[in-house]
Amino acid sequence: MSRLMKTMVTSLAIIIVCASIAFVVIWNVNGEDSKGQAQSIDDIVEHSYQTPEITTDLKDGSFVRIQFQVLTDGKDAKEEISKRDFQLKNILIKELAKLTEEDFTTGLTNLESIVQDKLNEVMTEGKITDVYTINKILQ
Repeated sequence: MSRLMKTMVTSLAIIIVCASIAFVVIWNVNGEDSKGQAQSIDDIVEHSYQTPEITTDLKDGSFVRIQFQVLTDGKDAKEEISKRDFQLKNILIKELAKLTEEDFTTGLTNLESIVQDKLNEVMTEGKITDVYTINKILQ
């Protein structure tokens, strides 16, 4: 009788542990899906800001004309970034002045992430979620 009781208690303990693990896994997977859910394209367009074209020189003397689409996390952030246009231009001019033509052609993704980080440092009403280069001419 005691052997049967030990087997039942052990089996019950194993079932409880497995159920707990399954619950935690399912809870985390569902939570990640809802957090990481992609915005609809309408929301993206509604909360994005298109910068004016900026023409400036690079470190090696060549010139670039560039334009970005800045994605924000909401309406307030979009309004704020449009008001901070002068800071955006300042950040771009400073960052582009550090690049050469070679850096510019190979490191565009790096430039986008730098611009995003620098803009998020000055934002107070939301955040910049992404920066896309939508136009560039290198001379």
